[in-house]
Amino acid sequence: MNTIIERFQKIKSNISALKLLKPVNIIAVSKTFPIEHVMPLIEYGHTDFGENKVQEAASKWSTIKVKNDHLKLHMIGKLQSNKAKDAVKLFDYIHSLDSKKLADVLAKHQNILKKSLKYFIQVNIGNEIQKSGIPVKELDPFYNYCNEINLNIIGLMVLPPNDNNVTKYFDSLNELKKSLALKHLSMGMSSDYVDAAKRGATFVRIGSSIFGSRS
Repeated sequence: MNTIIERFQKIKSNISALKLLKPVNIIAVSKTFPIEHVMPLIEYGHTDFGENKVQEAASKWSTIKVKNDHLKLHMIGKLQSNKAKDAVKLFDYIHSLDSKKLADVLAKHQNILKKSLKYFIQVNIGNEIQKSGIPVKELDPFYNYCNEINLNIIGLMVLPPNDNNVTKYFDSLNELKKSLALKHLSMGMSSDYVDAAKRGATFVRIGSSIFGSRS
């Protein structure tokens, strides 16, 4: 059996062993890998894939998505507002909604293209200067604003600080999700997806543990 499929099955098995009440969606993060490397997982029947650059995603997925309209593409990287139109055309989910300016542009292009995406608000849970995301204290008004302009916010996303304390941040995001009565959390990667799933993640973003290390 293909190594990629074996790795994917192992991750599914690790999550199943947790016996969680809510299903956990695995986003196979295919960024930087050529489509030939990803095809075994598509042929296996997996549907959710993640990219972090619009241009790379467009060159890789545009044709395949037309042929496989059940595939779901997730934008998990920083999204510049000048790439919003192309992102709305191609993606089904945006995990990195992080500013009012970006929200406005996405709403505009959704209306023009008559397409509705699903969005996660990226939260800067550690108030890190170098990271994108909405500060916790601004989350409530930003969420309300997104609703007013008809963005379908389904959950919150986090890239926690790298201070060996991810579980604290996962718990904090889960509490914020509950306070807004949202359904979904996008958190957890190859190194910490089990901890994230235990703490309420409904989408985990896993790359190297499925596809191998990036060159």
